[in-house]
Amino acid sequence: MNKKHHSNNILLNLGIESLNEMQEVAQDAILNDNNVLLLSPTGSGKTLAFLLPILEMLQPEILSVQCLILVPSRELGLQIEQVWKKMGTDYKVNVCYGGHSIDTEIKNLSNPPAVLIGTPGRIADHIDRGTFRVDKIQTLILDEFDKSLQLGFHEQMSFIIGKLSKLNKRVLVSATSDIEIPKYTRVINPTILDFIPEHEETSNLATKLVVSKDKDKLGSLFNLICSLKSESAIVFCNHRDAAERISDTLNEKGIYSTYYHGGMDQEERERALIQFRNGSVSYLITTDLAARGLDIPEMNHVIHYHLPSKEDEYTHRNGRTARMTASGTAYIITHDSEKKMDYIDYGMKVLAVDTAVNLPKPPQYQTIYISGGKKNKLNKIDIVGFFSQKGQLEKGDLGLIEVKDFISFAAVKFGKVKDLLNNIRDQKMKGKKYKIEVARKVIKKEEE
Repeated sequence: MNKKHHSNNILLNLGIESLNEMQEVAQDAILNDNNVLLLSPTGSGKTLAFLLPILEMLQPEILSVQCLILVPSRELGLQIEQVWKKMGTDYKVNVCYGGHSIDTEIKNLSNPPAVLIGTPGRIADHIDRGTFRVDKIQTLILDEFDKSLQLGFHEQMSFIIGKLSKLNKRVLVSATSDIEIPKYTRVINPTILDFIPEHEETSNLATKLVVSKDKDKLGSLFNLICSLKSESAIVFCNHRDAAERISDTLNEKGIYSTYYHGGMDQEERERALIQFRNGSVSYLITTDLAARGLDIPEMNHVIHYHLPSKEDEYTHRNGRTARMTASGTAYIITHDSEKKMDYIDYGMKVLAVDTAVNLPKPPQYQTIYISGGKKNKLNKIDIVGFFSQKGQLEKGDLGLIEVKDFISFAAVKFGKVKDLLNNIRDQKMKGKKYKIEVARKVIKKEEE
């Protein structure tokens, strides 16, 4: 199959018409140069920019890992895996990360993938155990590599790279420029592809200051959310327990929110994101974990309940809004007692929100949980068919449907949920009875 035809098929599978300029240039450079540093903003399609050339370099007759992709977080790893799977290639991919069962991973690696994605700690562990061969790895990608450095993965990365004796291609990818490249990466005089616009921050992003009278800024956050005309928002704070406290308090006051942070297990995090993505909750309260690499829609509003200590984290948080051509607003809630951050101009426009007390409209949708997924041979079409025929839903009553391996989630208009569940109570989908109910909110575990 010729390459052109091949890549057309892949774009078709991904549902995109053509590559953007950055992807074209990156593909070319990665294929032809040994060391590449790709700098490009969040949301610009970097993943595809390095996955396409990797595909061209893989050799079907080599039955061990040929390309290693190191990532700072499991979210990013899983996202890259999704894109690879969507591409519809014949090559196997696996993701390894802390918090995932190591036995499952070892079993997966016994039939080695051509492309292995993982966090530095877990990959170092596997190399240490010798669970996969490293002598055929020719390509190394360090994605969001600035973030890996920030998280202190130096030692593991240095260990891993030291073991890859057959490497002939190294690609570093980052959304922030001016990063120091450590010596152990052995990236010398890379081809630098810089797609970070000079004035990206000023693009279409408005910034407003909200001054809280009280030291506890929850009241101001409540008023600010009430002033957003029921549009959803993402709220950043600096600590896990703050995210939970803020979310719980907002819910008590009648504002539908959920929290998201690194202390939750994978399934809970996934569930929180699904409910936010599909419009069952309007406000996501999160730590910096959600500042990058998350699959959530474009936001009009980003709220900084706390400011991060570093400016580039602040920039990343704001990258959740005002992308490409859209405009957005970042709000900073501040109190006199707080330390002033040198990267913020406190002379900016102050927004008064004290008088806003009208609650945002409740979410349009509720998330329905279904106890079956891809591995049970269920797909979106099955669920749509079942919910419309047996459940008597109309076309406009169904929102986003997400099918995982063993479970699925569907967004259903709030007012239609009760009838739907009644109508399908004793019905079978594709000859099998599944448990179908309102998905539970992410709740705190009592024992913690």
